[in-house]
Amino acid sequence: MPVEAPLGQCAATAVKSEPRRHIVFLGLRGIPNVQGGVEKHVEMLAGELSSAGWDVDVIGRSRYLSHAGAKTWNGIRILPLWAPRKMALEAIVHTFLGVWVAAWRRPDILHIHAVGPALFVPLARLFGLRIVVTHHGYDYERQKWGGFARCVLKLGEYFGMRLSHGRIAVSNEVARTMASRHGAVVAFVPNGVTIPRNAAETGILGEFGLRSKRYVLLAARFVPEKRQIDLIKAFAKGADPDFQLVLAGGAEFETPYSREVRALAASVPGVVLTGFQTGDRLADLFANAALFVLPSSHEGMPIALLEAMGYGLPVLASDIVANKELGLPAEDYFPLGDIDALAKAMTAKLANPLSEEQARAQALQVEQAYSWPSVAQKTLQVYRSTLPH
Repeated sequence: MPVEAPLGQCAATAVKSEPRRHIVFLGLRGIPNVQGGVEKHVEMLAGELSSAGWDVDVIGRSRYLSHAGAKTWNGIRILPLWAPRKMALEAIVHTFLGVWVAAWRRPDILHIHAVGPALFVPLARLFGLRIVVTHHGYDYERQKWGGFARCVLKLGEYFGMRLSHGRIAVSNEVARTMASRHGAVVAFVPNGVTIPRNAAETGILGEFGLRSKRYVLLAARFVPEKRQIDLIKAFAKGADPDFQLVLAGGAEFETPYSREVRALAASVPGVVLTGFQTGDRLADLFANAALFVLPSSHEGMPIALLEAMGYGLPVLASDIVANKELGLPAEDYFPLGDIDALAKAMTAKLANPLSEEQARAQALQVEQAYSWPSVAQKTLQVYRSTLPH
């Protein structure tokens, strides 16, 4: 299948040793095992850089971390920092404070993730920091934001693309668009995927009354753009009593949308909410699923979809640009928001599972094209271009 390695050959070799440098990551909730695509991206990238001999700091938000003070995890220094418990203010206040912490730490590079946190690139430059910004997608298109918040996010994108020393996009389409819009060099560095092999049984299937290869899976936060409601409605339309629907994820903030998801799930037989899962328990859910569905209206680069493919699962995804960039066969896509089409496609997929040979070939292609060592190598190329020679 046409899942191709971006930017040339992506051999999964270890990151070569670098002169000892210091990097600070900012713009995320925290690591390890914190829900979110940016969080997973930083967790894996930071681990690769630490293994390569870099001094790595991750500034996280205190309420998502299990410890009160600074902690070292896998060689990475995690710095908890307070942020208000309010959706509209949490990221922006935390990033403002985080830039001050970074200015005190004086890293070789401050790596800011996402366009909202990039709003503070001008402040970071005033402190004399060298900044790399990763664009994880058009966050101002998320359904949860109102007009003012969208303007702020677009301003963050402008500052991040115009004023940073290095720019990365996890999507080729975003990289091309930003380069054209802002006249800047934007490197395409995709998300990576790590697939545990021979994952241990955790008992999570028995805990939730699930049977191997007899459930459809979606692993995502409960936010409007992930479209869990579309998936529940499609499952109800074409429900096969022999299959269940598993929604693995939760909500950082209880919202009308998250409450609607829970209420609808409770009203449809066969829908199972597991809450946020990570590590071996999440691996167990992926490894035993019959089908993975991603019905979202917004993605940067869909890590969960790539992970599902890496497990050799049949997949269905909405036909948005970010999902279609993966170049899957036409039958792996359905029109965004078309519940009838999704129900029909799910029925067809469940009736025609991949053969063992097809599943192995798909998993191998994903593993080769989206390895974290290759992501780290490409990121290091951007870092080198920003550092003084």
